[in-house]
Amino acid sequence: MVDPQTLVEELESLRDYGIEVTPDRLAISSSTHVVMPYHKRLDALREQSRGKEKIGTTGRGIGPTYEDLFGRTGVRMSDFCNPERLLATLQKVLVERNHLIQLLGGEPCDPNELAANMVDLGKKLAPYIRDVGTLVHEKLASGQKVLFESAQGTLLDILHGTYPFVTSSLTTAPAAFPMLGIGIPDNRRVLGVVKAYTTRVGAGPFPTEDVGDFGKRLRDAGGEYGATTGRPRRCGYLDLPALRYAIRVNGVTGLAVTKIDVLSGLGDLKVCQSYKLGNGQVVSTLLPEYLESGDLEPIYETWKGWDEETVGVRSLAELPANARKFLELMSSALGVPIDIVSTSPDRDDTILNVDLWG
Repeated sequence: MVDPQTLVEELESLRDYGIEVTPDRLAISSSTHVVMPYHKRLDALREQSRGKEKIGTTGRGIGPTYEDLFGRTGVRMSDFCNPERLLATLQKVLVERNHLIQLLGGEPCDPNELAANMVDLGKKLAPYIRDVGTLVHEKLASGQKVLFESAQGTLLDILHGTYPFVTSSLTTAPAAFPMLGIGIPDNRRVLGVVKAYTTRVGAGPFPTEDVGDFGKRLRDAGGEYGATTGRPRRCGYLDLPALRYAIRVNGVTGLAVTKIDVLSGLGDLKVCQSYKLGNGQVVSTLLPEYLESGDLEPIYETWKGWDEETVGVRSLAELPANARKFLELMSSALGVPIDIVSTSPDRDDTILNVDLWG
């Protein structure tokens, strides 16, 4: 997915800072689907119509764009950058989309006006269109290293997340390969990025959420507000069963633990080790289906906290003893090594335990 207006604004913003993003630095697949203004309009209208049953969408139009993708009515970059094809596509898809927009109380979109407004954006983005699958395949075949970055958390995955409180895309690591059009590479490394506590934005199940003082202290110390919406994130205790599920679904080979500095001065720390289901069964891995009943009970144990400041620490040896113990217990409980530890928002305040490119 790509929002052409947002992307052009980002390119122009970088240019203002003296950073020129040329086509040899940015490639966009011709099959990438485009977020159009009517997708955003429909997204917002639907969320508004749900009343108290809101799912917490950001209103960026992602869900309706994916609907068009799988409904075979979407606008791809190859269409978007060709004015005639764009107009023809809009004339077809807006017949149905406008009916739905009007049903929800919104104003319909005019295909001719919309196509005309998109021409300039199409001209600006056309030079970046490439066969991205071939590009990445050739890099890998020649022995080069390629970093694939996923967006959003595992439990927001449309298939493997806490449905229906999910995003509309595949957010797990294995999805990167079919989405790019390449096979699964040999000798791959999957780095699972996880906070030293648990957060969630918007609605949906969150068994280890703390709605009291501890959750508020995490939010304030960690700056836990949505990057897109600015909404305060819900905060709570580290959830090992949920992480075991995420590690399995993604094929994680190592962890990057962030925001360890946020836990400084919070006292001893509750950590969820397992869950007791409504039928009395105790499980060590949290499956999304367990959350549907709402009667599961987190089983906690307490790990020693620390008072020492950890912001800016750049080696394990400099961390407080109890912070090192926290990481050791976490790695042991999850069965994967911790490759990276982050101790502040500054990218330099990072502890690298392995050579990730070795």
